[in-house]
Amino acid sequence: MPDITIISDESFEEPAYTFADAARYAGVPYQTVRYWALGRNRIPGILELAENYPPVLSFANLLECHVLNAMRTKYRLHLPKVRLALQHLRTESSTRHPLLTKQFQTDGVDLFIDEGALINVSRGGQATMREMLETYLERIAWHSKGLVKFYPFVAKHSADEPRIISITPKIAFGRSVIDGTGIATAVIAARFGARDSMEDLAREYQRSEQEIEEAIRWEGAYRTAA
Repeated sequence: MPDITIISDESFEEPAYTFADAARYAGVPYQTVRYWALGRNRIPGILELAENYPPVLSFANLLECHVLNAMRTKYRLHLPKVRLALQHLRTESSTRHPLLTKQFQTDGVDLFIDEGALINVSRGGQATMREMLETYLERIAWHSKGLVKFYPFVAKHSADEPRIISITPKIAFGRSVIDGTGIATAVIAARFGARDSMEDLAREYQRSEQEIEEAIRWEGAYRTAA
């Protein structure tokens, strides 16, 4: 994964998502996103938001929520442990978003980073061996010239999930689209809800029925989470 410092496009850092938006796109409970952003009971948050008053997340923050979600669901990491690791990484890498610069690892308590060796940054840099969080990290595609795409999980959080729906700040104002197009999934779902068939939509937009179906499925899950 390239270092985030290669990203020069301002849209990567622009305020674009409410807590509700980020929760839906990253598949994270609303209160969890709020906790990561603002903290609770005098414990500060761990995200450096694009805008604080009112709090709004950037595309970079959305990706951070996606990575944090992998750790939350499988390893139940505690916020103080994550903050300790991030403070170390921000010092080492001089970036606002260290979660996006390296591949993190965990043993269920501490947070890790891969820098050739597997380093436990929560315990002062002790080397250790842990499996990488590849399934989540591979949903973030880094292209040349600073283009970054996020492929959210639609039906299940697994490596074989199709990459049909994508999100990037450069397209549709950072809203979900059929990958490789500017066709918003919300538009497809609305048309389907108005009784346009998948066959007719595929013909009109010149996309496969699989793409149309995935857009409808994604918006169904998206709205259910609202």
